[in-house]
Amino acid sequence: MSEQKLFTLRNPWFGAAVGITGGIAVLSFLAGLIWLPLAQPDLKISGIWDAICSAAGVPRAAPQSSVQQPDFKTSSVVLTSEMLTHPDQVSIGRGATLAQRCAICHGPEGVSDANSPNLAGQFAAVTYKELNDFKAGARVNVVMSPFAATMSNQDMLDIAAYYAYLPRVPSNKIDAELAAPRIVVTGAPMRNIPPCGACHGDIDTKAGSPWLGGQSAVYIKAQLEAFASGSRHNDISQQMRNIARQMTGEEIDQVARYYAAQP
Repeated sequence: MSEQKLFTLRNPWFGAAVGITGGIAVLSFLAGLIWLPLAQPDLKISGIWDAICSAAGVPRAAPQSSVQQPDFKTSSVVLTSEMLTHPDQVSIGRGATLAQRCAICHGPEGVSDANSPNLAGQFAAVTYKELNDFKAGARVNVVMSPFAATMSNQDMLDIAAYYAYLPRVPSNKIDAELAAPRIVVTGAPMRNIPPCGACHGDIDTKAGSPWLGGQSAVYIKAQLEAFASGSRHNDISQQMRNIARQMTGEEIDQVARYYAAQP
């Protein structure tokens, strides 16, 4: 029996196995961490080290030129849960005067007969945000944009305070027997749709989310379709666009009819 050691480089078979294994390892390293990343046409890499970091999953600082900005204005209003919750009487009174020019669409007491949104009892932060977005161009409407363009920040604060002060008037289309659709109560988790009530009042209320009870079904449907198509894009962090584009046409109709029938 040979006394030659097996695991030694003097053994030609062991030396060949080590060499082949090492060669495969080197080739795998070069292919996986350098050649494949550099071969991707859509991945912008500045050098070999950048390619290795990319393949290894190490975060890389994106070049400034690669950051894509939207080709439209987005909302810049910062909302908090306590925003505009304690208006003074002077602000409400001044808002009542300013709101006279809003009455043709939103009604003399904040309740519309023209499928415009009802503003009576609406959260002040909601009205203030939308006016700001109309003024800044983040939300566009042929009627509202010219109105908001001439408003000062104090004007918008006062109008928001006035409408929030008004009592919510029961809708003339109340249907207490209309059951809440599933999309309102539980959402559609498999499509990443939270329940509507989690933000709009049935379950919880989030800052900046409007109260939808008693709103026009025509108006609600139009806004959901606008979010779904992207023609309305003043929702912060795209939350409504992400939701609406996952909703079916039937679900949009159900939501619009349900909220229109609520007090």
